[in-house]
Amino acid sequence: MRCKPGLVLAISILCATTRANAQDAPQHPLVVTPLGYVEAYYAYNFNRPSNGITNFRGFDNRHNTFTLQNVALGANFTAGPVGGRIILQVGSEPSTYYAGEPNLPGSNGANASNGDLWKYLQEAFVTYEAPVGRGLLFQLGLCASPIGYEVFAVKDNWNWSRSNLFYALPFYHTGLRATYAWTDQWATTVSVFNGWNTVVDDNQEKSVEAQVNYKIQDKLQAQILYFGGVERSSGAPEGPYWRNHFDAFAQYDAAKWISFAGEADYGWEPNRFGTAKWAAGALYARAEPLTHVFVAVRGDEFHEDAATNARGSSAPLFWGGVTWVSSGTATLEVKPHDQISIRLEYRHDLASSSLYFGRNVQGDGTNANPFVANARTEDTLLLGATAWF
Repeated sequence: MRCKPGLVLAISILCATTRANAQDAPQHPLVVTPLGYVEAYYAYNFNRPSNGITNFRGFDNRHNTFTLQNVALGANFTAGPVGGRIILQVGSEPSTYYAGEPNLPGSNGANASNGDLWKYLQEAFVTYEAPVGRGLLFQLGLCASPIGYEVFAVKDNWNWSRSNLFYALPFYHTGLRATYAWTDQWATTVSVFNGWNTVVDDNQEKSVEAQVNYKIQDKLQAQILYFGGVERSSGAPEGPYWRNHFDAFAQYDAAKWISFAGEADYGWEPNRFGTAKWAAGALYARAEPLTHVFVAVRGDEFHEDAATNARGSSAPLFWGGVTWVSSGTATLEVKPHDQISIRLEYRHDLASSSLYFGRNVQGDGTNANPFVANARTEDTLLLGATAWF
């Protein structure tokens, strides 16, 4: 097939212009920063639960066994104003926190969606920094929840185990975020998400989040956050009502060798059975009495009140009908290298009614015959190690 001379000339001009524009465009080399970590532990539950489970603990949830808690591998990457992060993972931890992912059926033309599909992803998002003022950063994809003081990786927390606040509140979200740093100290973020612990949404609503961050390097960091949205699945007996949650935390580095932190949460959800409410708080302290040796303590408590009226009661959100839980934790950490941490931790858990397991647990763990909690308290001792790059 022959092209007309005019068409050939037009194509030649277009190609030359494209090459010139490509040469004039700023070149941004791709910068990739790999990251990864391994977490393993041995824990002993003094209740000696017959089913081997340390219940409602979060991620250090097995008794008298060596456990590979999490193995994560990924990278951050940037190319000028665009970038992103991908972190893959495998272990007992992601299987725990993806247990709340909606179980949605598929069809002959679309896949089903559930926690087993997504649990190998910890974070996966792309970013773009728009040239607005000091830079307006957009982030789209799956990210760790901004709610709370503690985070996924043990290396970035003062204790090995997570508080009851971390366990009960959302772990992850999928959606769009926009962050603007007004000064070196102040920043704000607004977000639109599918909801709490949902890669794929299970209702027709979206949730919103707004937060303010303040930071003085090596001295103080603080955050105040609001998260709201319809979180019950479509068709839930509680109805499609808006859930509200406020979270605030702060860390104060009093000196190079000692720091303090605190977190407070309050939320409510009006529904067809009344108004469900919850409140929680945690206090932390960490000291370095010797070089590369750290001592950390934490105390926390979480209260939940289900909505109840003549129609019935709303399904509990956090503790399966237990009205409050609390814990006290002490952690000794030794860092033989800047990227290796070895920790010995003792923890005591207490609940308003039976929430944990002891000897002679009834049930076999199936949906038809689930394990029945038979203890209000549990005490555990854990030895764990984590390494990262």
